[in-house]
Amino acid sequence: MNHDDLRHWSKHAADWAHDYHATLRDRPVRAPLTPGAIAAQLPATAPETAEPMQQIFADFEAIVPPGMTHWQHPRFFAYFPANAAPASMLAEQLANAMACQGMLWQTSPAATEIEQVMIEWLRDALGLPKGFTGTLHDSATTTTLSAILTMREQATAFAGNIAGLSGQPQLRFYASAQTHSSVDKAIRVAGVGQENLVKIPTDAGFSMRPGALAGAIAADKAAGLLPAGVILCAGGTSIGAFDRIAECIAVAKAHDLPMHVDAAWAGSAMICPEFRALWAGVEGADSIVFNPHKWLGAQFDCAVQFLRDPTPQVKTLGLRPTYLETAGREEIVNFNEWTVPLGRRFRALKLWFTLRAYGLEGLRNRIRNHVAWANEACAALAKLDQVQIVTQPILSLFTFALKNDAATEALLNRINDDGRIYLTQTRHDGRYVIRVQVGQFDCTRDDVMMIPQVVAELLPR
Repeated sequence: MNHDDLRHWSKHAADWAHDYHATLRDRPVRAPLTPGAIAAQLPATAPETAEPMQQIFADFEAIVPPGMTHWQHPRFFAYFPANAAPASMLAEQLANAMACQGMLWQTSPAATEIEQVMIEWLRDALGLPKGFTGTLHDSATTTTLSAILTMREQATAFAGNIAGLSGQPQLRFYASAQTHSSVDKAIRVAGVGQENLVKIPTDAGFSMRPGALAGAIAADKAAGLLPAGVILCAGGTSIGAFDRIAECIAVAKAHDLPMHVDAAWAGSAMICPEFRALWAGVEGADSIVFNPHKWLGAQFDCAVQFLRDPTPQVKTLGLRPTYLETAGREEIVNFNEWTVPLGRRFRALKLWFTLRAYGLEGLRNRIRNHVAWANEACAALAKLDQVQIVTQPILSLFTFALKNDAATEALLNRINDDGRIYLTQTRHDGRYVIRVQVGQFDCTRDDVMMIPQVVAELLPR
């Protein structure tokens, strides 16, 4: 295949993509297949000689779409969305065509400088102070790992990277039980150890209790342990819980601890000023993550980390051997020094296209609609016999259940096997519940109101 062939097949792929999105509502949201069904359709070994693209594309059409869970389906209400607005898809095509490696400013000047400006655009859109800067990561998981590594190094006077953690005081980090499992993973990968992630009790609203945080820090200090950082939750994955950000940050500051706020899903909603009370006080954080790929339409992967001061993170993650130097420009921003990977994709391009193609007000209207429709669907479900609303909507996320776990799980299986909508489960307060999260870029009110309709039809008789 050469570039002339690529031009032909790129046009063919664009036509296929148009038809795919136009017919998504006619497809089941989740593939009705069993494990191994896709692999069984593939040859056991790679071909020795080139195969015609006609056959490759035909096999793609026959095997792949029927075996996919369709994340861009307008009735995808599971997990959180991984949206791909058309403008973002177009930008990704262009980025893929250029296939740049943005590890240094000199290797991709436009990629670096557009990223800097996009961080500023989003900082202002979310109402954060001008002093914040930041960078793009692949996901919130990597972002949180970067923040925790930085906290670890600050606590050890930057000795951990050089001498290792052996012989260092036992580090302690603090988060609530509503925090995403990526925090646990980061603690493990950072070498801190799961047992040193202290889960702080929550109040009746499932927010971290500031008094309990203060008590845990004081107790660890008294025991000769070394508190290293606090991770706060702004829109938890399970039920959408928000910690009491301002109060918890005040506690952290009183103990001179850095703090990272995980707003991976809910942060996008903060482009709407009326929702910012949910994370009041966030301007006091040292690090904040949110994922434009979850609710703003930017194609996965695209996570934004805002930093009050990038210096500690660059000191933690930066490594500049001679072959990565830019002669005569020692102080230039090289974003590989802000993140874990050396290699960097041109993620800022899709942000630039998306923010311009829809405008902040267009994106605000989408989010406001999703929140309103989620509340409407919740109210409709609450009227159904057997259905209990377990947690009320926080932004566009709520949960419901039937009388017991077995009945709830059976209902969820019927819903997802039916294929018209896709929902997922969580465990809340010891109870198996069904999550509803509205946020797919192209969903309509009719799509959202399909949720109570399907549930009503599939309730046990």
